[in-house]
Amino acid sequence: MADLRINLAGIESPNPFWLASAPPTNSGYQVQRAFEAGWGGAVWKTLGEPIINVTSRFAALHYGGQRVMGFNNIELITDRPLEENLREMEETKRLYPKHTLIASLMVEHKREAWHEIVKQVEAVGVDGLELNFGCPHGMAERGMGSAVGQHPDLIRQQVEWVKEVAETPVIVKLTPNITDIRYTARAASEGGADAISMINTINSLMGVDLDSWLPIPHVDGKGAHGGYCGPAVKPIALNMVAECARDPHVGIPISGIGGISTWQDAVEFLLMGASGVQVCTAAMHHGFRIVEDMIDGLNNYLDQRGIASVMDIVGKAVHTYSDWGNLNLNYKIVARIHEETCINCNKCHIACEDTSHQCIDIVRDERTGKEKLVVREEDCVGCNLCSIVCPVEGTIEMVEIPTGEPPLTWNQRQAALAAGKSCGIESES
Repeated sequence: MADLRINLAGIESPNPFWLASAPPTNSGYQVQRAFEAGWGGAVWKTLGEPIINVTSRFAALHYGGQRVMGFNNIELITDRPLEENLREMEETKRLYPKHTLIASLMVEHKREAWHEIVKQVEAVGVDGLELNFGCPHGMAERGMGSAVGQHPDLIRQQVEWVKEVAETPVIVKLTPNITDIRYTARAASEGGADAISMINTINSLMGVDLDSWLPIPHVDGKGAHGGYCGPAVKPIALNMVAECARDPHVGIPISGIGGISTWQDAVEFLLMGASGVQVCTAAMHHGFRIVEDMIDGLNNYLDQRGIASVMDIVGKAVHTYSDWGNLNLNYKIVARIHEETCINCNKCHIACEDTSHQCIDIVRDERTGKEKLVVREEDCVGCNLCSIVCPVEGTIEMVEIPTGEPPLTWNQRQAALAAGKSCGIESES
């Protein structure tokens, strides 16, 4: 079997699957149960000045018959005394010395406050620190969480304060509630962070009850924005991981978070530059034992490909992720419909006719007299819409058509036009 051990900025773990800092890591009892189930590590629920939580706290988006497609929460950091958390963390590390235990921290914008809590948590034997600059609700209104994570200068300064006293690796957890996460990732790196983790939850309002007209969830008739997570946020998280992984100005390891529910999700994050992954919503939905399927699936995937170590796939797809201007304008694919599996639902025709390029015709088969769907390949732009809406997997295939033209990107085209102008050659209007 493949070696699933990872090393994230000097933090070693028996496998890449960690529980994220959240309700599942609120106590020693929970984290110890998770380690028994097979999780390689856990990031303890964020420590700081204990707060008072509200009820209710959670809401979910169900879509197309799938439960918990998206998840929203207005829960804050730990509501238990720091001393109680520290005692349970020390006990957990003593009982499970080979598992990874990370302390998530959030305190006010004061150098001495960071120094004090870092020393306290490192004294109980944690393997690393995660600075929570991502929480979008409740704490942000108090000048912490994403209120810090949206300002590169504040990130840089507070990381520097932590690094003055920290003896274990420092991970900075970033907020997605920002225009370009690369700037805050760069600030974390400049401040001396050993790694970054992303993404924290996204600002959201899950819904409004159509009978009561109250926000979902609500607390005694009032609601507030919360943090959105779950499978629905995976594409957003994966993009942000990839952007930071390919940015030479970031240059530090990444712990991937956001909608990871299966081993396949985890592999995608690893290929796009994450050295490990963190999971929350899937564990809350299905329980800790989902990690068994994740471990088995990852093992089988690596074995089938003859890959000896999970670390060997980290970042292997990053070079394929680029800017739009670097894509080949002369690459062409078209849709082809396989009659033998087509059920003639006409969804592809409707989608193409109403919302795309009107290149799928309904024609009568001269041999059978029955109607069939045919793509006019000369008019097909290869948008993929028909294959996406088709309910029968594989019935519509997107096929590459050789154009005979050399690769040409938008950037190359513009450079050639500019060169033509400079030489007195007329460019196209």
